[in-house]
Amino acid sequence: MNNTMEYLKKLGIEKQDSSFKSSKRFADGGQYRLEVPGIQSPKTMEVLLREAANRGIVLHRITQTKGIMLLTDSEIKEMVNLAKQYKVELFLSIGPRATYDTSASVNTKEGSRMGYRLRGYDNLVYAIEDAKRAIDLGVRGILLYDEGLLWVLNNMRNDGIIPKNTHFKLSAHAGHGNPADGKLFEQLGLDSLNPVRDLQIPMIAAIRSACDIPLDLHTENPKSSGGFIRHYEIPDIIRVASPVYLKTGGSVAKNHNWDTTENDAILRLKQVELVNRVIEQYCPEAAMSPKSSKDLAIPE
Repeated sequence: MNNTMEYLKKLGIEKQDSSFKSSKRFADGGQYRLEVPGIQSPKTMEVLLREAANRGIVLHRITQTKGIMLLTDSEIKEMVNLAKQYKVELFLSIGPRATYDTSASVNTKEGSRMGYRLRGYDNLVYAIEDAKRAIDLGVRGILLYDEGLLWVLNNMRNDGIIPKNTHFKLSAHAGHGNPADGKLFEQLGLDSLNPVRDLQIPMIAAIRSACDIPLDLHTENPKSSGGFIRHYEIPDIIRVASPVYLKTGGSVAKNHNWDTTENDAILRLKQVELVNRVIEQYCPEAAMSPKSSKDLAIPE
């Protein structure tokens, strides 16, 4: 076992404990940013952002999780315009994934372990087209579930087929949660990694020490993924995971693709307020990124 650990150390992968402190930051010097996932429509997004502005709450990222293919062009354009108006990142999710195609196995107990990955050549093409459509409409943030798709899209970005300032983030539903995953996805061109939701603090620390890309971590979860809330762990999460996106508001939803209503949006915002309260009381020295940082994936 010691030989294995020594070899991993040569690769930049080391075991960490709860005393680990990350010295890594966003380009603007911030340790954390605030993300609200599961915002599926322009109306819900507008209510959330307007109410956040009225309450003086800073949000950095909005994420839609149901799929680009389920939005009309006019809906995407409206969400793009809202993101530009409020200067927040907008990430739209790849649509044709295993749960949406003809797979009979994905809805079984065993088949569900394939997550939202893509099946076959045609679905890979469809997913690329889904991403290209959103990008053509101004979106600069794409939520992915498949590492092969990431590899292709990163090559397209490097070759100038899609804009250089397009950002890719990987969902927790891809099922990754160890430091080797972090290094691999960084090498594949990922811009931020959402590991599985139930990692303990030392596990998060090990991933952070192995890679430099931001981590996206759930402060709370829908009932379908455990429903657990980690608000009092947020000071430790910021300390070990910086730079980190705190994904907030999930406990309002029953599942990943929950159709968040306008009333739900207000409830999600309340969760952001609760997260901010914990930060203000227990780690007021933590540095939040400014609202309009230059490296945010704000639509064009």
